Amino acid sequence: MAVSTIAHDEQLRVSIGVDTHLDTHVAVAKDGRGRTIGRTDIPATPAGYRQVLAWAQGYGEVEGWAIEGTGSYGAGLSRFLRKEGQRVVEVIRPDRSARRHKGKSDPVDAEAAARALQAEEALAVPKAGDDLVEAIRCLRVARGSAMKARTKAINTARALVVTAPAELREQLRHLGLDQLIEVCSRLRPGAVTSPLAGTKFSLRCMARRVKALDDEIALLDGDLFVLADRHSRQRGRRLPLCAGGHDHELARLLGA
Repeated sequence: MAVSTIAHDEQLRVSIGVDTHLDTHVAVAKDGRGRTIGRTDIPATPAGYRQVLAWAQGYGEVEGWAIEGTGSYGAGLSRFLRKEGQRVVEVIRPDRSARRHKGKSDPVDAEAAARALQAEEALAVPKAGDDLVEAIRCLRVARGSAMKARTKAINTARALVVTAPAELREQLRHLGLDQLIEVCSRLRPGAVTSPLAGTKFSLRCMARRVKALDDEIALLDGDLFVLADRHSRQRGRRLPLCAGGHDHELARLLGA
């Protein structure tokens, strides 16, 4: 739904503020005098992105877009607008005084974003989000999730060892992590009809989960290195050889 308060045949220089959500975005247009001249709601889809750009350009020259959440709900719109040659900035946070006086509403937040753009306040340059960097970000998310799951599986296995029947506990309690995972992955619980069999079965599940996650992490690390090395070479640099250097380089790319 679009709401306009000024004729479209009056060409203006406009600033656009956008409040973003998972499924819909709300955009507000302001002219050079700070007047709100229009508002529209769009779906958070490629068609919606084209719609809001055409809507904004219908008022005249678009000086820029102030978008909340360019790294989350507003990521897709931000990438689309940058590819279209638009100036995009991220609003660090909404003006809380506006919320106190007018209450929480999406148009108010979008309006506050447009005001922040015109005043050049509370703005940040959104992350580049180019194809390689975005691919690296996605793989890092998957790797982080796998690492957390691995840690949880290891802690669960260790807790099971602590409470295991005495004969099994004595067999496992002094093993290092690698040995523990290897031994537990080969346990044969048989029919699960006793605490001993139940513990063996659970330990085997945890150990095999850790091994599967190790393989997954290694696969992700290989792809991450290839992407990060390609990104570095495009910029005339070489990726550090040490693992710590890789992680630092990846964090630097995502923060750029």
